Amino acid sequence: MAIQADGADLQFSEIQTEFGGSNPISISEYYRGGDQVPSSVSDVPASGQILMSDFYGTANAVYMVATGGSIATSGDFKTHTFTSSGSFQVTAAGNDAGNRSVQSYILSGGGNGASSGGTGGGGGGAGGALATSATVTSAQTYTVTVGGGGGNSSALGLSSTRGGAGGHGYGSGDKQSGFDGGSGGGGGSGSGGGGGNGVSGQGNNGAGGGGGVCNSGGGGGKGGGGSGRSGGAGAADGFGTTRAGGGGGGGENCGGSSGGSGGGGAGGGQAAGSAGGSNLGGGGGGGGCCAGGGSAGSGVVIIKYRFQA
Repeated sequence: MAIQADGADLQFSEIQTEFGGSNPISISEYYRGGDQVPSSVSDVPASGQILMSDFYGTANAVYMVATGGSIATSGDFKTHTFTSSGSFQVTAAGNDAGNRSVQSYILSGGGNGASSGGTGGGGGGAGGALATSATVTSAQTYTVTVGGGGGNSSALGLSSTRGGAGGHGYGSGDKQSGFDGGSGGGGGSGSGGGGGNGVSGQGNNGAGGGGGVCNSGGGGGKGGGGSGRSGGAGAADGFGTTRAGGGGGGGENCGGSSGGSGGGGAGGGQAAGSAGGSNLGGGGGGGGCCAGGGSAGSGVVIIKYRFQA
């Protein structure tokens, strides 16, 4: 609880109650950045003259306490990783002197790679990846949704968009253009299907397909768009892992294609496309001649915050 904002009756005991310390009380114990007063309490001087009035409206540092997901501790920070849906429960909110802000990474599931239809299916786009910060002002429970393949993810009132599926190869009877998504799916070959569009800030566009049997498009990734049959590259999530790679496009008699770094599934060459990486939000690889596309990878939600000085 903060010390009173003004008045002439502030007592040493009130400062001691807020910031700690032992008797006999000395005002010199309470310089900012010393044993009692955190360096974040900017109104209190760090040296020189110190007055009782410097403490009006000040408060000791309080740090957030929370549960949920898989929790790891590194130094003064805790990281909660959700590989499936759950709850981020803030049991104690921090204050401005301590910490009440969180960093989050919200990655949706990727898009499925497309079946070939006799030529080559487009690669699936990566799930949309959203890195942001938020302020937690009170103890409460936040619902965390982690999208499976083709599903959206959300947390802390924010959401990202699932990856776009790849366009089917010519002859499948389905859409030959890649679908829009967090990152867009690649177009199917044989029909010249266009690549799907990605969401700005979350991903990139899929590559368009062309005529012939070896011209399917790779799905877009967080780090770049699909390029030819290759899936777009993923990008670092800010927590040490590369995620959100696009799936490669499939083909006939032209070998497989590479998925993007960060979980993008490889495109099949006269074979089924490979699956996108689980919890990497990777797009599935497109199917080669007469084979199905790879399934998309699931997403992840990561929340990090300072829990002590």
